[in-house]
Amino acid sequence: MANSPQSKKRARQAERRLDVNKARRSRIRTFLRKVEEAIATGDKSAAQDALRNAQPELMRGVTKGVYHKNTVARKMSRLSSRVKAIG
Repeated sequence: MANSPQSKKRARQAERRLDVNKARRSRIRTFLRKVEEAIATGDKSAAQDALRNAQPELMRGVTKGVYHKNTVARKMSRLSSRVKAIG
């Protein structure tokens, strides 16, 4: 349990960051799900559009510290190769 004023403040800040990061992670997952659904339907142009929309969200997740840059690079690489293989 937090005892000092500084540790109490850090606990409050951590709670707020948790909510923000949770919302951001959920938003990114939604964009990824849209790409997955477009790939599943086999519509290449829709998949490319979804991937183009998902990319800045993923990069924003990196700059905000939600995801590691290599994780996002790996996800983007795998998704783009799957989109390219359609058709």
